[in-house]
Amino acid sequence: MKITGKGSFGYIVAKRRSTLIRTLLYFGISVALFAAGYITTGQKENLLTVVAVLGCLPASKSLVNTIMFFRAGGCSREAKETIEPLEGRLVGMYDMYFTSYQKNFSLSHMVVDGRVILGYTESPQCDREACTEHLQTMLRQGGFKDVTITLTDQISRYCGQLRNLNQKEPSEASGKEDEIRVLLYEISL
Repeated sequence: MKITGKGSFGYIVAKRRSTLIRTLLYFGISVALFAAGYITTGQKENLLTVVAVLGCLPASKSLVNTIMFFRAGGCSREAKETIEPLEGRLVGMYDMYFTSYQKNFSLSHMVVDGRVILGYTESPQCDREACTEHLQTMLRQGGFKDVTITLTDQISRYCGQLRNLNQKEPSEASGKEDEIRVLLYEISL
């Protein structure tokens, strides 16, 4: 299985598989421990039952991760094939899924150029205004002020924005861009 990092195309799909396998393995270990204790002692009240129940804690945490990755939407192959040639000098971030207390936001693709962040979502449920506010708040908390965030659900408009960014001179704050990308990776699923 190919290991895919955050921001790579196919990250969400790869994490779905790996978290599902891990969850099944964790629950399988707990069931096996319970069964071994029951078979060897003939009763449920034994030390292996306690260990099996405690093993359900990491298994349950892994199950929550699995559910989140199955709810998350990634970038479609068609959108990737349309966007990728237009990235140019920009670093594209695919399959970005942000969570807040009120809502979750699925962004198919994002780029950072200086103090400008562009994002594209294929999800009709993604509230772009709330996502912009959430990202602004997170960036401010991370020490980044005056960052302009533009999110769209129209691929033709997004491609035009990418073309315009690539025609501009590269920003001199490339170190800041990397820091912003790292922050976005840290707050995404």
